[in-house]
Amino acid sequence: MAIDLPFREPQWGQDYWVEDNILPNALEVAHRCISNGTWTLGSPWRPEPWPGMRAPHALTPEELRHVEGCVKQRLNVSALRPQTDSEMGISGHNHIQICGGAEGVARPHVDSASICDYAAVLYIHPTPPTPHAGTSFYRLHLSGEEPGGNVCPREYESLRDVPGMPQEMDPTLFEEILEVPYVFNRLVAYKSDLIHSATSYFGWGTELASKRMAVVFFWKVT
Repeated sequence: MAIDLPFREPQWGQDYWVEDNILPNALEVAHRCISNGTWTLGSPWRPEPWPGMRAPHALTPEELRHVEGCVKQRLNVSALRPQTDSEMGISGHNHIQICGGAEGVARPHVDSASICDYAAVLYIHPTPPTPHAGTSFYRLHLSGEEPGGNVCPREYESLRDVPGMPQEMDPTLFEEILEVPYVFNRLVAYKSDLIHSATSYFGWGTELASKRMAVVFFWKVT
């Protein structure tokens, strides 16, 4: 069965936005996040779709208002509604996520249209060892076939729901078409129906401060 995914070339300012130096106190936020004492574990420790570990309330209400103000200005909208715990289980909005190189790999996916129209990632590691650990965008490219689409139709909750898509999302089914490098205090916001993933993860020891750190956000436009 042919897999019918539309293709939309990601356009800066329309499909994704990059805002550098988003927080005036980014180093303070990084230190506060890394000192958190309670974490929820994801894969490979638990059967979760997200890797590493995370904790809520990464940004204070004032910091969150600042970020959302910038996003609303970019989107030219008056209001954003964040994902809540009542939607699709426990919310990941405004969570700090830490993941090392041994705990996660690129996993192309889309974010559920029922919980968000836009997602964003704030890179918060002060000294990343590589810039190639940011956010990448992908298109479907099955072996022996022409490159396919990169947008999940809104009637489907995930790529797995699209007729003909394999249930196991092997990263080799996709090809990268755009990479946004990891830069400290950079916010990357994007339309949630685009196939995307963390480009890669870093940090191979047990020290949390050595691993990829990012704050994640999910919003509906209201």
